[in-house]
Amino acid sequence: MKVSEVLHCSFPVWYPKFKHVSIKSILIPLPAEFLEYLHTDGVVLPEGSLVTSGDRDTDEDRVGEELDVDWDNDTMEAPEPSFPDFDSAIKKAIKMLGGKVFPKLNWSSPKDATWIAFDKSLKCTCPSDIYLLLKSSEFITHDLTQPFVHCEDFEENGDQPDVGYSLVLRRWQDLNPGFEFRCFVRNNKLIAICQRHHTGFYDFIRREKADIVSDIQSFFYHMLNLKFPNENYVFDVYRRDQGKLLLLDFNPFGQVTDGLMYTWEELTDSDGELKGTDTETKQPVFRYKECEGIQPNPLSTFGVPRDILDLATGTDASKLVDLLKLRQQQQEEDSSSEEENEQT
Repeated sequence: MKVSEVLHCSFPVWYPKFKHVSIKSILIPLPAEFLEYLHTDGVVLPEGSLVTSGDRDTDEDRVGEELDVDWDNDTMEAPEPSFPDFDSAIKKAIKMLGGKVFPKLNWSSPKDATWIAFDKSLKCTCPSDIYLLLKSSEFITHDLTQPFVHCEDFEENGDQPDVGYSLVLRRWQDLNPGFEFRCFVRNNKLIAICQRHHTGFYDFIRREKADIVSDIQSFFYHMLNLKFPNENYVFDVYRRDQGKLLLLDFNPFGQVTDGLMYTWEELTDSDGELKGTDTETKQPVFRYKECEGIQPNPLSTFGVPRDILDLATGTDASKLVDLLKLRQQQQEEDSSSEEENEQT
């Protein structure tokens, strides 16, 4: 994977060419001061971005209300940043897109931060909804700080590629997750397809799998093949109905993209074919969940404090040692307290 291949998958780069087969979106360049705000620690929403309940159209959308809290006078309050022009541009875009939008940056959406949203989704109706999700997302932080970390030709201490970050606002649509599919292209050939929400079971996929593969192949060869500059890439589609597909996104062909129901070892193995490939028809492999079962939400851990997650998974041994020392200290203090009580 090369830097140029990652840049080709940046939304502002591919959307103008493929917008006729995608969801209507508006791009707003990120001002330097807002980029700096995203890099700072803490979650302080910009001045004027919060809304009151009277500003919402319905009770369902009343989120981000201002709270009247009597803070201690000694408490230090972080200054509220202010982006009036950017704020106005977002409000205008939201109105143009029907009042509800799906936010993302050049590559990623803040889907790991839905735990902090009032309705646990990425549906945004005002700037504060967007700011809260962006500031709470590790995926967004990765977009801003390490977009080329897996690129073979990227030098961390060398000249940095000019990304040109934008806020992408897409018209909100209530998409059925079972209709979304991830597709893998290697050497300009569609080699693999799988359901995008790989932990869910959708019975209709088994019945319609032949039509699904046929529709995706037709869409690929007529709309994308040799029109997208990369030879190796990943694209996501939404199959609304038979023969009717929407392009959702492009992603780099490599570890930075989730292989979902495939491993990157098998996807990049140039010496052999994927398990399940039809040697006669050479159709792409199609994987989907074939039976019901309880599967964990792959994004559930993002709502857990980092220290607790490290202790539970054992990824930070020093925290476990500190916890054991604290526990031992508490036991010694409890024992000393019991001895003093017995003596008195």
